[in-house]
Amino acid sequence: QVQLVESGGGLVQTGGSLRLSCADSGRTLSTYVMGWFRQAPGKGREFVAAISWRGRSTLYADSVKGRFTISRENAKNMVYLQMNSLQPEDTANYYCAAAKTSAVVTTGVEYDYWGQGTQVTVSS
Repeated sequence: QVQLVESGGGLVQTGGSLRLSCADSGRTLSTYVMGWFRQAPGKGREFVAAISWRGRSTLYADSVKGRFTISRENAKNMVYLQMNSLQPEDTANYYCAAAKTSAVVTTGVEYDYWGQGTQVTVSS
């Protein structure tokens, strides 16, 4: 059973950086496509970034391209989201997700396991 736990969220000023981490306390993540999604108050869930199981392919939402970087360390069962140049519109609850698929996917319905989320708040 995959059990995802996010950490690293917090309050940061505009232009600041945060690094989110996602750990699997259940089984290895090395064979899963991993993704990050976010949901702001009153809005729907939004795709942020995804990475193939070997880490060779990544996809990003246009809104974060060039500012966020997704990476993974399969030996440690960890996935990361480095977020730079944060803006108030990045404020949301960020979720880590795992997909049993060979292709890097960007829609939430294609992901099989989800974490509880970690809150990121960017002050102006």
